[in-house]
Amino acid sequence: MSHSCREISQEYCKRARDVASELLKGISMSLGLEENYIDKAMEVEFGSQLLVVNFYPPCPQPELAIGMPPHSDHGLLTLLIQNQLGGLQVLHNGKWVPINPLPNSILLNTGDHMEILTNGKYKSVVHRAMVNNKANRISIATSHGPPLDKVVSPSQELVDTDFHPIAYHGITYRE
Repeated sequence: MSHSCREISQEYCKRARDVASELLKGISMSLGLEENYIDKAMEVEFGSQLLVVNFYPPCPQPELAIGMPPHSDHGLLTLLIQNQLGGLQVLHNGKWVPINPLPNSILLNTGDHMEILTNGKYKSVVHRAMVNNKANRISIATSHGPPLDKVVSPSQELVDTDFHPIAYHGITYRE
């Protein structure tokens, strides 16, 4: 990787981490928790960040191919930017729903570890990427999670035996 590309990538990752941190504050507060609860509980400051750039060239028969098969993301949050072609689909009520990108927007996917931490209040998003026959599709994803050996389990503040029993067992981010 060239020096200038490395500098741009590092700056992008720093700013993506800042955005993720603000989103985690909002999620914490939406759950009735202290603003920095998720950040502190998951040690996000020392956590993992993964930058993935996907390039999907035009496919002559897009109905016969998938760019990325159905999956959910590990970690807490994934921030996604993509060009205006679309191609991202989310599984909702058993049907694939196309997500058409808005100009200059960031899409947020909640991940598997967020679902565990929130005891299912926030669900991990099952999604896939489809190809097209028109033009190149480009997406840039940054995944944010705790340190690799951090045990993620349902927050005790979100569990009660009567209405919200523990729905997940604890696992490490590495698992």
